[in-house]
Amino acid sequence: MPGFANISPLPHTEAVRRVLRCANDAAMAADLLFLEAWEMNRTADLGTTLRAGQIRRANPGLAAEIQAELAAAMVRPPLTIGPR
Repeated sequence: MPGFANISPLPHTEAVRRVLRCANDAAMAADLLFLEAWEMNRTADLGTTLRAGQIRRANPGLAAEIQAELAAAMVRPPLTIGPR
């Protein structure tokens, strides 16, 4: 699917990390990483959007947690090193 060929094998959010610790299925793990990637970079590709929608409907709480984490990360001030 366009834009998602190189999905990171490592999760970016704590919500996905937590769920992956309990995942006992490679397909489930792939779906969770796909959802996280889609939430980080939504595309207009119909197939990608439909797949993400299916995963979101199956995991509404997780989808909300991912969105909240990503939104919080975007509003945080950049990390600075040293005195201001």
